[in-house]
Amino acid sequence: MVQTCHTPPHGCARTKAARRFRTSQAVLPVGSVRSPTMGVANAPAIWSVGVVVAALIVAAQGSPSSSARRRYSFLEDDDGPSRLHRHRHHDFVIKESNYTRLCREKTILTVNGKFPGPTIYAKKGDVVVVNVFNQGDKNITLHWHGVNQPRSPWWDGPEYITQCPIQPGKKFTYRIIFSEEEGTLWWHAHSAMDRDTVHGAIVIHPRRGTTYPFSKPHREIPIILGEWWNNDIRQVLADATSTGSDFQPSDANTINGQPGDLFACSSNATFRLPVKHGKTYMLRIINAALTNGFFFAVAGHRLTVVGSDASYTKPFSVDHVFIDAGQTVTALLKARRGRSNARYFYMASRPLATNPQATVDNSTTTAVLEYVDAPAAPADAAHDLPSLPAINDSSAAAAFTARLRSLASKEHPADVPRHVDEHMLVTVEVNEIACAPGEACKGPHGNRFASSLNNVSFETPRSDILGAYYRSAVGGVVRTDFPDNPPSPFNFTADDLPPELALTARDTRVKVLEYGTVLEVVLQGTTILGGDSHPMHLHGFSFYVVGRGIGNFDKSTDPAKYNLVDPPYQNTVSVPKNGWVAVRLRAENPGVWFMHCHFERHMVWGMETVFIVKNGKGPDAKIMPPPPNMPRC
Repeated sequence: MVQTCHTPPHGCARTKAARRFRTSQAVLPVGSVRSPTMGVANAPAIWSVGVVVAALIVAAQGSPSSSARRRYSFLEDDDGPSRLHRHRHHDFVIKESNYTRLCREKTILTVNGKFPGPTIYAKKGDVVVVNVFNQGDKNITLHWHGVNQPRSPWWDGPEYITQCPIQPGKKFTYRIIFSEEEGTLWWHAHSAMDRDTVHGAIVIHPRRGTTYPFSKPHREIPIILGEWWNNDIRQVLADATSTGSDFQPSDANTINGQPGDLFACSSNATFRLPVKHGKTYMLRIINAALTNGFFFAVAGHRLTVVGSDASYTKPFSVDHVFIDAGQTVTALLKARRGRSNARYFYMASRPLATNPQATVDNSTTTAVLEYVDAPAAPADAAHDLPSLPAINDSSAAAAFTARLRSLASKEHPADVPRHVDEHMLVTVEVNEIACAPGEACKGPHGNRFASSLNNVSFETPRSDILGAYYRSAVGGVVRTDFPDNPPSPFNFTADDLPPELALTARDTRVKVLEYGTVLEVVLQGTTILGGDSHPMHLHGFSFYVVGRGIGNFDKSTDPAKYNLVDPPYQNTVSVPKNGWVAVRLRAENPGVWFMHCHFERHMVWGMETVFIVKNGKGPDAKIMPPPPNMPRC
């Protein structure tokens, strides 16, 4: 039985020595020096140095203008960035801006007036400071998706999980600690549905003195897949939550914020990528969408996949990529015009829809690959569209995902746990909650839509769980008895399940782990309300995806088929419709860490929980003290 430790700063026992998150150097603020014998008692003093440094920088800058200065700058030439000027601070100003899409202008929430927001560039091992100034009209938080933030959950970002939101007119400073990540990640708002327009790319280059495990590309380009609603996204959320109905689908899918040539009033602003024949380009593909997984392809070109979720993979070539919500894929494109000698080729993306009962925006978004060294051609010359799988082609998505393998080289090893201390079987379900008397509910069977993990539909508290845990008051905010197995086992993927299985209830229950525990979680899909795929994201960790299958997980036979040699190392895993995935991790990052479906409507409905990882014994196995400027609820 796991015993909850209510005094995280003071020596809760750990079960194993730290291996992955020894961050005695990475967590230090810029300019600090660590004594070889420094313990946790010295941490507040060290932190105060960081606060002074950050305060001096902010004071020198003054109040940021509506267009904050970009601290990472490039020397541009015809072929793109040639030299990175390294500075460790960004100012992110949350503000409303007017944007026009699909022939309509509307006000959206942005960072520094940009949509998508600014790209953060770093190297592995860096610490980047982001000063967030909320000049919007609502509460907000930011999350650095896929960054483990070792021992530092205070800067992870999900509202009411690790922090209270940043209120209008207030500011908060985040520190992003790039400990083991290398490749493509992204950042986004983690409050309400604000990440619809508040998001951007994170590019982590190799550590100084190292290089890519492949030839350096000529240029790298973030490709952010997203959505656009004509209606205000806050109204979309309010309409759904007030009636318990499904969410209104988007009006367009987008590439780098633009719907593309197939939409009205969109051609002039379509994203265009200039390339030269014979050069290799790195596409850092990010699925920032709220509701869909996507297929992505480039007409006339194959892509070589080399990374997923900021971890290198064994290279493999494909005609198209599948990328679920929240995931990233890094792919190389060799620019070859072929015999046609054409100047223009379409990049295109369309969603995967696995639940026929759900309403989906099934539009295709496009961008243009333009050979600037090809013969001149009019901008409206015919472009070839790539061949993309059908919108319901789950097998194409599964075939792509099955090819992901960790690089597992000497420089980038795969350290897969072989022994497991704790097992969990967690059902992921879309459910119903009974309509209250007097309500006019518009969900299934006259009830409200809900979702759950092990039939617990998560109720977000109104004060942050991390703060309560650190103050030894977590029992007043959550229950620490999240079930390790479904409360009532059934044939999870059977047809025509009885309607009563769809009902769930709200609660705030979390899972507590001893430091160093090796955990295996099997995420099991169900056919309740038609079934769906689910991109499950875990904060604070990447994990090895050791197995997957269709149907019900069989603990007596399926583990024998696990890949324990080179499984993909991810932070977001796609649970297939009516299937399962198995992941393994070492709980060596103390703190409070959110796990949730990255389909926004599923998270709003309750498909989430929290892992509390207790402190270990040594000073490098304990949560860092909170910064003094944490927002208050």
